[in-house]
Amino acid sequence: MADAPHPPVSLPTKRSCPFDPPDGYTPLREQDRITRMSYPGGTPGWLITRHAEAKELLTHKSFSARQEGIISPVPTELAYDGPADPGAFAKTDDPVHSKYRKLVTGFFTVRRTRQLAPMIERIVHEQLDDLEKAGPGADLVEVFTESVPSRVMCEMIGVPESERKSLQRHVETLGRLSSTVPEALAAVSGMSGFLARFVPTRMDDPRDDILGDLIRGGQLTEQELMGITATLITGAFDTTGNMLAMGVYTLLEHPDQLARLQEDPELMGAAVEELLRFLTISHLGASRWALEDVEFAGQTIKKGEVVTVALPAVNRDPERYEHPDQLDIGRTDHGHLGLGHGVHQCLGQHLARTILRVGYEALFDRFPTLRLAVPSEEIRMRDDFVHYGPGALPVTWDE
Repeated sequence: MADAPHPPVSLPTKRSCPFDPPDGYTPLREQDRITRMSYPGGTPGWLITRHAEAKELLTHKSFSARQEGIISPVPTELAYDGPADPGAFAKTDDPVHSKYRKLVTGFFTVRRTRQLAPMIERIVHEQLDDLEKAGPGADLVEVFTESVPSRVMCEMIGVPESERKSLQRHVETLGRLSSTVPEALAAVSGMSGFLARFVPTRMDDPRDDILGDLIRGGQLTEQELMGITATLITGAFDTTGNMLAMGVYTLLEHPDQLARLQEDPELMGAAVEELLRFLTISHLGASRWALEDVEFAGQTIKKGEVVTVALPAVNRDPERYEHPDQLDIGRTDHGHLGLGHGVHQCLGQHLARTILRVGYEALFDRFPTLRLAVPSEEIRMRDDFVHYGPGALPVTWDE
């Protein structure tokens, strides 16, 4: 099999527009089915920018999601060597992955999420009360978009409100690619300390929540319960909050689409899917490593080599979507990979969709004249985080 005809590239990261993927993806997608890539430090690997190849890779049995073989596609001091902790199922393969995931999947079904809707609506409206009290000029990220999903998950697990802010800081530090090793170690220590206090106490007194049900099931050790709890917290705090903020920012900067949504609230479900596709906040993609030499997309991928699926590029593939760079909240052809694909598809996808739908609906209903309080070019983006979004979003409205 011939080598890739083009020299290795680094992961594209520079954007000309905050709502679009890095510009460098387009020529790569047009050039090859799979692109030779150089990871930080010069380690060779591969990059996928097309939708069809991405779906194939994310379901391919010869590629692993195990933590010990993954390399960050961008420079960072945060490296996680060795196998994932017990219970940290997102960074494992089957049968370990399925063992843990099956135990928690029932808490995130469509039916269970519908049952959580009143709780989600209460939290959303309480945070909107806080936004109104803060007044025009308030940071929507701090008062609303960051708080809603973290509060929802804390209630689902049974985490005391007094612990939420410190956990939020730990998750943020661990998600920031520019965090130093001492900063990361302090965050890990803080998270571990919380889990070491929280889980054993709840094992002695299980409550009516996810953790309580897992404890009563009797199938998990203390360490496994701690790993699952950490996975749920880190998965919920960062992702949905960034998507909620990024979606609001995008709608405010696409007033025609926001007006269309306000005129026809029935479009909200499609709008959420389109925003997930259009924005793809998992801007570093999803990575897998080869368990063996494998022929894929016309190339030989060597055992141990890492392949990164560029999710932002994949979700803008013109071979998959008509007018992919156009935000169309009425789009009916979804099938995006914004929440992943295959066995590792986002566990909390139904919960995330519900939080986004309720959050967008309530925000624009309560503040129909909502707009940015600063020029758009002053919005600082979290491009040095695992998940992309605005670092702050000062907003105003007519009182």
